[in-house]
Amino acid sequence: MPMEPHTEGQHGAAAAPPGRDSGALAVAAPVLRDPLAGGLELFLRFPRLAEVLPWVVLGAYPTPVSRLHLPGATRGDGNPRGVEVWVKREDLTSPHYGGNKVRTIEGHIGRALARERRRIWATGAYGSNHALATAVHAARAGLQAGAILVPQPATATAKANLRALAATSCTITTAGHWLLRPGATLRLLRDPAQVVMTPGGAIPLGALGHVSAALELAAQVARGELPAPAHVVVTAGSTATAAGLLVGLHLAAALELGWRRPPQLVAVPVAPNPFASAPMIALLARATLRLLRASLGTERGAADRIDASALRRGLWVDSRHNGAGYGHPSPSGEAARRLYVEATALAAQRPDAEPPPVLDLVYTARSAAGMLALLPEAEGPVLHWMTKSAAPLAAASDADLQRLPRPLLRWLAQPEVEAPLGSPIAEGR
Repeated sequence: MPMEPHTEGQHGAAAAPPGRDSGALAVAAPVLRDPLAGGLELFLRFPRLAEVLPWVVLGAYPTPVSRLHLPGATRGDGNPRGVEVWVKREDLTSPHYGGNKVRTIEGHIGRALARERRRIWATGAYGSNHALATAVHAARAGLQAGAILVPQPATATAKANLRALAATSCTITTAGHWLLRPGATLRLLRDPAQVVMTPGGAIPLGALGHVSAALELAAQVARGELPAPAHVVVTAGSTATAAGLLVGLHLAAALELGWRRPPQLVAVPVAPNPFASAPMIALLARATLRLLRASLGTERGAADRIDASALRRGLWVDSRHNGAGYGHPSPSGEAARRLYVEATALAAQRPDAEPPPVLDLVYTARSAAGMLALLPEAEGPVLHWMTKSAAPLAAASDADLQRLPRPLLRWLAQPEVEAPLGSPIAEGR
């Protein structure tokens, strides 16, 4: 079939499913739909989507939920009403490489296979989770991967991600600034067999994976695995996760699955406005709802019962934890990270206690800070949405590292940006 240059567009039709081998996806091109997609909550609730959306399942679902036991986050000054604190373990989406980006790229990779593309490119910062997830999982699905990377602060987490990326077969190129990324994209698209994702995969197709994740949470509530949360707290970067969750939380309410009143979504941005602002998240959420309705055709049902204007009202963006800006650790995030470390040490002394997940310096530390700041006024259970992969990272050899572009080698040689001195977790809105 003809292969036109493509950045982002509409979904395709259905065809033959992929097979499986030992941990890898044995995918025959062209592939438009994975039979395992039928087990995802979004496809279970709306079977029509399996006929129109190309999809490849890359994660192991559902991801677990567990109750958090944090010093100072039980009944007391930091939590005067003793609201329960829970965590959705999206860090466990895949043993190959997990985190929220796995759900984001499932539709992107499915569509690339459906259109017989040869290589899929991610765009992000030097330590991009999106680039690493794409490199790991595109190879499992039979696609080549590429990454267009731009500078960011040299934290330990970001450096570890880049080294792991170097250990993959991903083709890596750099742009000196975000403003130069479009030029690099246009050069790549001269080859019609390549597709370049928007930063973070943040289009409605990428957000749909997180609509499914919110329905998955609602199903876990319906099964009694946790109480219905009053608030769901998540990091917001490229906004695909936050926008998809916002739609999914309201869609579950329309389905009367797990709750009738949707939880408030609290998004904690990792970049200054306007990139992860409430208007930008709501804009992508409304576009995602439109894609969902269009894909369902005459079978929209509950999707038609969502008031698009209610999406914005169900969102609060807590921008108090940005610190020095994107890629930099923040004081409140570091305070949250120390609290989680303390909880881990306490759990080691109690065999019946489950330790909390590990927070990274930037992303989940910020959302944990936002979650803790919410506790004094929370209206019910609070759920922290973990987004950073917990899977061990691959080790890059010296030869792997030497193949990196020179700007990346210079960046790896920089002193690491240290976490700032902690500060008390901010209170109140």
